[in-house]
Amino acid sequence: MPALLAVFAHPDDESLSAGGLLARAADAGWHTGVVTATWTAATHREPELREALRVLGAGAPRFLGYADARVPESAPGEVRLLDAALEDAVARLGGYVSEFGPDVIVTHDALGGLTGHPDHVRTHEVAAGAAEAAGVPLWCATHPGSALRDWGVLLRAGQAAHVLPEERVDLRVDVRPWLERKWAAVLAHASEVERGSAEERGRLLGTEWYETGGAGPEVP
Repeated sequence: MPALLAVFAHPDDESLSAGGLLARAADAGWHTGVVTATWTAATHREPELREALRVLGAGAPRFLGYADARVPESAPGEVRLLDAALEDAVARLGGYVSEFGPDVIVTHDALGGLTGHPDHVRTHEVAAGAAEAAGVPLWCATHPGSALRDWGVLLRAGQAAHVLPEERVDLRVDVRPWLERKWAAVLAHASEVERGSAEERGRLLGTEWYETGGAGPEVP
């Protein structure tokens, strides 16, 4: 069966952006795992991430060990992801890629997702570099312009939305059958999550969008 390795910037990005795909793939027998670019095992977010990955069937946490751009205590004594040399970060991730042997790598899109968070942008660059070096297809979790009807409410007043043109979003994954598990994984990140109504959860989290370029295994 295929192996899918997700690479996201912060704990909880994996659940919000690709939790449905991870759960769906795990249920189909795929080998799934997650690498988190920032925070470390010695912080309070590690057990939250561990529980989220357990819910999603994605194994144990894997960390690149860099600090969050805005939270230096996320990796005490370590350089921020944004300040690390790109080749060094790619090499760190390359170790996990070699060990895991993925058939596809999933990460943020080049825009850094809806909010354009700089850690998301940098994580995309790191994942893209490691994917290219290993010859592995890259799927980018994203939002098409049509998603703003629902997702736009999460943006702050005046905040720009970073979305892809509809024609570039070539994979839409219905994850409604896995919505309860995806939401449970989101809730595992208790230090971050804001709880919403069931209607809001279904509307926001029931579909995931990816830019794949037509490469990689077929979604189960």
